[in-house]
Amino acid sequence: MAQLHKLQIEPIVSRALEEDWGYGDWTTDLCVAPDTISRARLIAKEDLVVAGREVVETVFEIVDQRMELSFKADNGDEVVKGEEIFVVEGPARSILRAERVALNFFGRLSGVATMARAFARQLEGTKTQLLDTRKTIPGMRILEKSATVIGGARNHRFGLCDGVIVKENHIRAAGSIKAAVEKLLESLPPTLKIEVETTNLNEVQEALDAGADIIMLDNMSISEMSLAVRTVRGRALLEASGNVTLENVGRIAESGVDFISTSACIHSSRWSDISLLFDS
Repeated sequence: MAQLHKLQIEPIVSRALEEDWGYGDWTTDLCVAPDTISRARLIAKEDLVVAGREVVETVFEIVDQRMELSFKADNGDEVVKGEEIFVVEGPARSILRAERVALNFFGRLSGVATMARAFARQLEGTKTQLLDTRKTIPGMRILEKSATVIGGARNHRFGLCDGVIVKENHIRAAGSIKAAVEKLLESLPPTLKIEVETTNLNEVQEALDAGADIIMLDNMSISEMSLAVRTVRGRALLEASGNVTLENVGRIAESGVDFISTSACIHSSRWSDISLLFDS
């Protein structure tokens, strides 16, 4: 989901611009002459991973198609503090009206990509892949999940409709792991895999016996995960989840799990520090 289409981006950008503009921009309209042409540069104020280029381009295009952007770095590129990321030239009023929304999107998405890259780096040299989660800002999911991929993660399911995960409350409502999986196998489209959340080794065995394709090891210790890997012996994919941090993600991978899912690359990321400066 790293590559986004304009049709997916435009509604989000349009809502953001409408929110920011309200009923007018007193400052720009009264201080800046309508025929003023300016040039501005986006500068990284810290090291970061670039994400959100197509979103920024859409912001400026919607505001005023006369503005011209020249990117010096693309999505996924690592830039260092002080590096120029893009230049925009055009009517000064239009640059000012686009500035805050463009920087909000760029700072947020670059922050997510930067955090995802930090997690992915800890998994280099292992077979384990990093997955994101559905813990996203409402209305921003498609953008944030795109940013995690740019940073080096893979997308977990986008929504409830594109994947099956039998979680603790599903198991309680259905009566057991076996009962839940049996009901799914009766009607589930054969193209969808079944993932079951487990919290101990007994539940791992029950999920395996029931026919789960993927078994989530939720909040287990690393030693328990290692035992689960030896128990399953490749008969299902294993996903570690819960309390994943930059400090322990490498050790979790050493247990032999196939995936590690974490919401931290989204909810624990901070906005990248950037600044748009006019040359004149």
